[in-house]
Amino acid sequence: MSKKITVYDLWSQKGKRKWAQTHIDTDKEAEAAFKAGIEIISCEPDHYFPIVREVASAAFLSVGLKHGTVSSKKEAIKKGFEILEMGGDAVYCSHSIDWIEAMAKEGIPITAHVGLVPNRATWTNYRAVGKTADEALKVYQNVKDLENAGAACVEVEVVPVELADFITKNTKMITMGMGCGNVCDTQYLFCNDILGTNIGHYPRHAKKYIDLKTEEEKLQALREKGFRMFVEDMNNGGYPESKHEIKMNSIEFEKFQEKIK
Repeated sequence: MSKKITVYDLWSQKGKRKWAQTHIDTDKEAEAAFKAGIEIISCEPDHYFPIVREVASAAFLSVGLKHGTVSSKKEAIKKGFEILEMGGDAVYCSHSIDWIEAMAKEGIPITAHVGLVPNRATWTNYRAVGKTADEALKVYQNVKDLENAGAACVEVEVVPVELADFITKNTKMITMGMGCGNVCDTQYLFCNDILGTNIGHYPRHAKKYIDLKTEEEKLQALREKGFRMFVEDMNNGGYPESKHEIKMNSIEFEKFQEKIK
């Protein structure tokens, strides 16, 4: 894969293929995910981001606009352009329809969010959203509002399979499915769940493929052991040895002493 994936590429393949997607926290995770064949990566615009863009050069990067970090549509548009300038391919935004529409009108590809939206979970609690006809209708209407506002993609989180399937077949947006079965355009799972580094609760839709947390604990123990060995060696006079030192020619040292008298 050499050409960077675009919104056009995603839209042109809608209904024809499934895209693997994950959310990463570090450049190492991004590099490993990309090399493993994950072509859509969600991340934050933090200090890791420039390296993430470099190591996942052809991946489609959906970059988060953290909820509450901007206070107006004008600021949101400015921040959106900054993210694109940094190398993002879409801006994740869970703000209001008005803000999403304002950003989309300026040509900023937006990833929106429906179903269980964590930063709005006070209105739903952490549960599946859309299990009743009335609630399913609200989710679907939200999807159509986002589509009409110009969003390019939409995360569909913890929504019943039947509803997620209906949404995917009735929107031009790319549906990024998490906890929705296998019916959305992407199969989305957080890297913490995949790699087994999630410290807290594992949701029902999560699947742990390796236990990296245990391996990292072993690695941390080795780090501590190495540091302890260094401190003990220093205190016992074992470090530094003569082979670690730089010696000065005795004649030159005598000349130095004469010069400072």
